[in-house]
Amino acid sequence: MFIGHFAPAIVAATHPRAPGLGTLFVAGQLVDFGFFGLALLGIENFRITPGITKMVPLDLYDMPYTHSLLGSAVWAAAFALLIWLFTRNRTGALIGGAVVLSHWFLDLLVHAPDLTLAGSPPKLGFALWNHPMIEMPLELGITFGALAFYILRTRAIAGISKYVLGLLALLLIAFQLINWFGPEPEAADTAMKLTALFAFSAATLLAWWVGRTRILKQT
Repeated sequence: MFIGHFAPAIVAATHPRAPGLGTLFVAGQLVDFGFFGLALLGIENFRITPGITKMVPLDLYDMPYTHSLLGSAVWAAAFALLIWLFTRNRTGALIGGAVVLSHWFLDLLVHAPDLTLAGSPPKLGFALWNHPMIEMPLELGITFGALAFYILRTRAIAGISKYVLGLLALLLIAFQLINWFGPEPEAADTAMKLTALFAFSAATLLAWWVGRTRILKQT
């Protein structure tokens, strides 16, 4: 799951007490921001193993602090606390934390069994990465279904809004196509880790811009 992690963020942004869309994009990928950051430091680890799943060659054998359910819950609680400290918005904090936690459950659908409850076996994962004809329409469907829902629930407050929305949609499609059909990485090296962090950051920045150009419709 890549751009599908942004779907809960996009839907959550339609709640009147939710944090901004950019903040929620951070929430949607916070676990992976953490994972690649910790991998750069050698605290969590992965390797490239061609064929480990049909779609993704990542052997995610060591990620107890980010991709265990307990670890994800800690990241979610910390993010919620941060939102509350800055905004005193309890509902917004809970929404942000829920989006962070959604990452683990979406990964559970697609990962080979490499997720844990608390960092040790059993390892869990329904492995939809081995079933491209299910995973690909599922990921596109939830992401762009969420984006359509967001567009219906909001209205533009700047003329540039439709162009920024279009850029966001194109960027998400481009990133996902590269993820699916681009050349496989040769190694889990620094360049690959930084590229992943750049992709998450670019999507977040554009989502922040979208959020600045739209507001919720009055109901």
